[in-house]
Amino acid sequence: MPDQRPEELGYHLVHRLGRQGAWRPILGVVLLTLGVFALAPLLWQLPYVVWLLATDQPVAEGVNRVLDLGDPTPLGLAYVNLVLATAIPITWLLTRWLHGLRPGWLSSVAARIRWRFLLACLGISVVALVATVVVSMFVPQQGGTEMATEPNEFTRTTRDFLLVVLLLTPLQAAGEEFAFRGYLQQAFGGLFGSRAFAVGFSALLFALAHGLGQSWPIFVDRLAFGLVAGTLVILTGGLEAGIAMHVLNNFLAFGLALAFTDMASTLSPTGGSWWSLPGTLTQSLVYLVLATWTARRMGLSATVRGPVLEASRGPV
Repeated sequence: MPDQRPEELGYHLVHRLGRQGAWRPILGVVLLTLGVFALAPLLWQLPYVVWLLATDQPVAEGVNRVLDLGDPTPLGLAYVNLVLATAIPITWLLTRWLHGLRPGWLSSVAARIRWRFLLACLGISVVALVATVVVSMFVPQQGGTEMATEPNEFTRTTRDFLLVVLLLTPLQAAGEEFAFRGYLQQAFGGLFGSRAFAVGFSALLFALAHGLGQSWPIFVDRLAFGLVAGTLVILTGGLEAGIAMHVLNNFLAFGLALAFTDMASTLSPTGGSWWSLPGTLTQSLVYLVLATWTARRMGLSATVRGPVLEASRGPV
């Protein structure tokens, strides 16, 4: 990627116009991790524990049932989605309190979500998905979860899962993007001043956050997703493309699970095949090219002028 003009800053360098101090992004990464993986789970368990106590049900058994991803329930999926969605307000608070910047600068270099571009990216993600399906038809399917030849029966549980997916999965996907491609990418970018470090470190943490026991093909698949989504942030100047791709991917994964397999195999995959990578790479590259082209056709900037950003600081 070509160097930027000195008076312009890419998305990954936005923190450099906030409060100074190398300790700030380091502390921010620690607080974000604790907030999403320690505080948020406790906060979302609390109302459920209160309900269990009020209805005179065993608390430990009820909580363990919600947390069991090996045999997930709609309530358990809702819990996971809400915990990850909590990353959005946490990153907003860190950006404002720790770095002295308006939370809008996490969304894009326009200091807001660019809705027209987000909607366009949803359409582009469908095109990329079709390309993936075409390529996947020509590669062996080995080592993954076997799909039934007949669709699963539509039950009350299926309906409840479907409602959770439709209502909360977009928030979960956005939460992960605000955390990994948003705050972490700006934190590493501000700390090291490098797009490669910003994209690479955030993608690595994104892959690791999905579990240390995952197979290598699944890990590489998630790492590749993180690298592409992070690159899109740099090239388009915002989170919109990553959010759109993440939402559609999760809709597809959960939809296939409800229709042909089971939710447990999607939330806690144990297999994985290297033959899945050609389809993943096809989707990623097609989406990367089309989303970047669309951003340029719309005249969207991938950088922000330093004086504009500096002047925008202050009370929200």
